[in-house]
Amino acid sequence: MGDLLFQLIFFIFLIGMFAAVFYFVRTLMAKQPDKQDSIEQKLDRIIELLEKNNKD
Repeated sequence: MGDLLFQLIFFIFLIGMFAAVFYFVRTLMAKQPDKQDSIEQKLDRIIELLEKNNKD
């Protein structure tokens, strides 16, 4: 009975580890597009300011 309990706990632990790694990687991948959007917004703002300066 003790061996079965140990195997069950260890199996749950392994599943938890895989879930944690999957969640961590998914979180990192989700944050990358936000950075790209931020860069694009900044570039758009710079372009707008340059066009405004060229008109003046």
